[in-house]
Amino acid sequence: MAALPLGYRHTAHSELPSTNAEAFARARAGDSGNLWITAGEQTAGRGRRGRAWSTGRGNLAASLLLIDPADPELAATLSFVAGVAVHRAACDAAGPVFAPRLSLKWPNDLLLDGAKVAGILVEGEKLADGRFAVVIGVGVNCVSHPDVDAPLPATDFRTQGAPVEAEALFVGLAARMAATIGTWDRGRNFAAVRADWLARAGGIGEAIRVNLPDRSIDGRFEDLDDGGRLVLATAAGREVISAGDVFFARRS
Repeated sequence: MAALPLGYRHTAHSELPSTNAEAFARARAGDSGNLWITAGEQTAGRGRRGRAWSTGRGNLAASLLLIDPADPELAATLSFVAGVAVHRAACDAAGPVFAPRLSLKWPNDLLLDGAKVAGILVEGEKLADGRFAVVIGVGVNCVSHPDVDAPLPATDFRTQGAPVEAEALFVGLAARMAATIGTWDRGRNFAAVRADWLARAGGIGEAIRVNLPDRSIDGRFEDLDDGGRLVLATAAGREVISAGDVFFARRS
């Protein structure tokens, strides 16, 4: 495997329940961070809101452990850093013909022709020693996809005709992630990452529905604000949404 970007390390496992859980275990044991953890198979992975997400062999399951990457209130925008990096790495691996077919769905999915081909889960934890650990988990369906109860259908690159190999994709992802984290600059330059994310986003300017825990809101996907929250233009005015499931009206 090619070398990782300077300052990053990698540990590979044949199988893990969860690469995110392993990353947090390393953090609690005192790891200094900038550590990638990958698994050939992930048996108990999680998506947003605790949804199950298995990762079979041939797919990519990877987590990046960061220690004190930014003030905790800024670290949440790492979800968009990861989205940009995953999109770029996927375009590199699948080839330029696939670039127009790939888009980012707020807040943390990569879509291929409107179906989920990759997911991102960013989690943070204040450690007992006072440090702040952030784990960026990435799951990419390279050769297969799970049949799960989720808001979107899933797909994989092989089904869609793209020969994406997990190992090569990981090397590209590690490079793209390091570069995008550098641009982000501990959250001080989220504006640049936000612009890159918006350039790759699906549904900007379109009618969408956002499902919240207690209600659904229909409107037009107008923008992201300076904190990465979705700005929705509705008949009653603007709504700023921190978390929710997005559905594209034109694809429903």
